[in-house]
Amino acid sequence: MQRLFVSIVFAVLGSLFFIGWALDQLVAQQTHDQESEHVVMFKQLLNGFDQQLSSVSNEQLEHYTATLAKQFDINLSIEKTANIALPLALKDELTSSGSLLLASDQQAYILRTIQSHPEFLLRFTLPPESPEDHQLNLLLTTILYVGVCTILMFWLFPLARRLYLLTDAAERIGTGKLDVRVPISRFSYIKRLEVSFNHMAAQIEKLVADNKVLARSLSHDIRTPMSCLRFGVEAAIDTPNIDKKNDYLQRMETELTRMEEMTSAFLEYAGMERKGFHLTPESTSISELIASIHADFCAIAQQHQIKFDVTLPEHEVIVSIDAHWFYRALQNLLSNAMQYAKSQVMLSLQTKGNKLIVSVEDDGVGIAEKKAQEIFSPFVKLDDNRSREKGHFGLGLAICAKVIDWHQGKIMVTRSTVLGGAQFTIEIPLRT
Repeated sequence: MQRLFVSIVFAVLGSLFFIGWALDQLVAQQTHDQESEHVVMFKQLLNGFDQQLSSVSNEQLEHYTATLAKQFDINLSIEKTANIALPLALKDELTSSGSLLLASDQQAYILRTIQSHPEFLLRFTLPPESPEDHQLNLLLTTILYVGVCTILMFWLFPLARRLYLLTDAAERIGTGKLDVRVPISRFSYIKRLEVSFNHMAAQIEKLVADNKVLARSLSHDIRTPMSCLRFGVEAAIDTPNIDKKNDYLQRMETELTRMEEMTSAFLEYAGMERKGFHLTPESTSISELIASIHADFCAIAQQHQIKFDVTLPEHEVIVSIDAHWFYRALQNLLSNAMQYAKSQVMLSLQTKGNKLIVSVEDDGVGIAEKKAQEIFSPFVKLDDNRSREKGHFGLGLAICAKVIDWHQGKIMVTRSTVLGGAQFTIEIPLRT
């Protein structure tokens, strides 16, 4: 966290220093160009003075020069050529170009030859430059960088705090506290990352919880058939009667079949989380899907002497679902309804806003309100008559809940106001 904070600060400050240096160089170049333009302009002005002084006699030369200086408000004077000592190279440059720019510690000036008066030179002192206030420049530069750093600190503090919370939550989850979540703030810069992290943490917690339940239930339920197998083996070895021995072996085969069915059911549920990452949602006509389910369950309804009614919306509804798993969820709900119903099961569909609502109702005894959420947990059976020996492992509704969760929906159970029994309601978002 500190490394990120420091790196951002140095990156911004480094960028400011580089940009400031580049701007200083550009300004210096422009200033130099402007000074060069001023010198050229002053030299042209002196050329005009030279032409005006060409018709003036030596006696009037100094007076006329003073008049020009006063008229143009400039520092212009006459110097005798013999009074100015110049190196030979500068003398040659003055003779060839007619003017020469010189500078002393105090000021800069231009010497200009007078063609009609070679024994005299025009001396034009350049206007003094405005002194640069270095202390003010330093103060303004300091204010600039301090202001940028302050703004940067205010911007980085919320980000650093959110990243700290995210790191702390990850470390606590790593120590086994799987219920830890990052509090979401609408002002966070990384809200999407925090939501994804919380979703990942929830998935991990759910997966670990399912694995614990699976391991606990499997270890508990496998002991009974294992004891039966051990008893059968010992009895078959001890008995000399062939008929009894065959009877024991037959019972052992039955127990092995139950163990195989139980293990297959447990392993299928354990592998469902992995299958959830490989869904193939596609646009599906819900009417066609329900028609297929109705055709499949009509025979079961007749076998149980159950009246099976289906209510569809008036208009065609297209949803984006994995048809295989959604059919599996409805199949489990209808199978339970057929088992518990007295005489009637009803399947209805409707759309409300942007949601598809599917209801499965029966006229059975219903489900107690305090058990409404418990029944969606794996290996939970509210009916003691539906034992594992009969192939019931309490996974049907757990599979339904998991499939609906894959489709970003929810499932709930209430008492049916129409039939009086249980009513399972599925809500999934419509994606047309």
